[in-house]
Amino acid sequence: MQIFPSTSKTLVYLINHLSLSQKDLQEAVEEVLPTLKKDAVSVFYVSRTSNTNGVDTILDKVDGVSAEPTPESWRSEVTFTTPAVYIYTSGTTGLPKAATINHQRLWYGTGLAMSSGITAQDVIYTTMPLYHSAALMIGLHGCIVVGATLALRSKFSASQFWDDCRKYNVTVIQYIGELLRYLCNTPQKPNDQDHKVKKALGNGLRGDVWREFIKRFGDIHVYEFYASTEGNIGFVNYPRKIGAVGRANYLQRKVARYELIKYDVEKDEPVRDANGYCIKVPKGEVGLLVCKITQLTPFIGYAGGKTQTEKKKLRDVFKKGDIYFNSGDLLMIDRENFVYFHDRVGDTFRWKGENVATTEVADIVGLVDFVEEVNVYGVPVPGHEGRIGMASLKIKENYEFNGKKLFQHIAEYLPSYARPRFLRIQDTIEITGTFKHRKVTLMEEGFNPTVIKDTLYFMDDAEKTFVPMTENIYNAIIDKTLKL
Repeated sequence: MQIFPSTSKTLVYLINHLSLSQKDLQEAVEEVLPTLKKDAVSVFYVSRTSNTNGVDTILDKVDGVSAEPTPESWRSEVTFTTPAVYIYTSGTTGLPKAATINHQRLWYGTGLAMSSGITAQDVIYTTMPLYHSAALMIGLHGCIVVGATLALRSKFSASQFWDDCRKYNVTVIQYIGELLRYLCNTPQKPNDQDHKVKKALGNGLRGDVWREFIKRFGDIHVYEFYASTEGNIGFVNYPRKIGAVGRANYLQRKVARYELIKYDVEKDEPVRDANGYCIKVPKGEVGLLVCKITQLTPFIGYAGGKTQTEKKKLRDVFKKGDIYFNSGDLLMIDRENFVYFHDRVGDTFRWKGENVATTEVADIVGLVDFVEEVNVYGVPVPGHEGRIGMASLKIKENYEFNGKKLFQHIAEYLPSYARPRFLRIQDTIEITGTFKHRKVTLMEEGFNPTVIKDTLYFMDDAEKTFVPMTENIYNAIIDKTLKL
């Protein structure tokens, strides 16, 4: 029995309720259904009934399918380069884009599950949406390849996380972005280490959170990695050194021709020498990660986005005619070949002639006892070059903001140019679907107290504390009578 229409030109949309229910998606689907039908797109609910005219069902058809293997003729035209799925980037610094994922890349995505030693006896717990690469390519497809069990939760819950792990005998957890920090912020319990979790796979884990996580929840082997949905280069921290995202090695260098190159944050472009070529940075220095586009390390690009695809390509990097993928990420490789994530080029800003990495500043500010969550970004100041530091803070429950304590902490650990001069206190800090902080709107709104309704503070060097931001202070900054 053939489930889908036989024509190869028909694109099939499956409205899957593994991450979102049919009810959650129905209204959105019905809104664009006429356009989809016009383009000969078939839409299916993963259910046995449909109350939407023009949307078919899939589970009732699956019930009637033969248990025999799918005939090879049905996939005879499918190759490694055939598009398998479209995955939207999370839209951390802009609008999401649909990255084309072919079967080869889908297969590569399962590598982390195999390289971290996951077996058929493991149970992987995923609380992230399946429409993003981490849960789909590493979690779901990783489980299929090694024969493990996947435990899915429709929405992340910090309070229910460990209860779920105990209930379903979870041995491996997936994380991304701020997820593990949310777990560390929950009230401590006597049974915090009463679980079977042995491994954690993910990326975006800060060093201080990493230490706190394993100290509180037990000796869990954390496999931090670096990758992007559409990128052609990635790293895995297989030695599990806290703070690193991977380790450069000889074998990888033979396959992937990547480099870290000098980048001008202010001009938002790579630095080039007198001959017009990019400049490699030495070990221990921060540089933009680029990887040569080859058959072994291809860059497929974005669906229907030729302009966006072209923007991610760097040409004439080290010689005339070569093409490299621009990761948009600033990394550093130390003398032991450990790789560290520094910041995104759109997040790093320049102030007083110095580059400021938002991730490093956030790490420092996040150590203060009353800070639950922090999002650091740069904002423009009229009449000044570059952008000045600002931080959005969420205060822990039953704690109060202490401007003097925060000032002393920041002054001790951060150079003057990197200190956030403005603070914005928020009840909720907006994140993407993969637990990354959104910054664009905050950057645009700046620090004007007449526009922003949230409580604002200004770093007063004379008083050695953070004082409430007023219109007088704002006007003095604009008029340049208050020196920054």
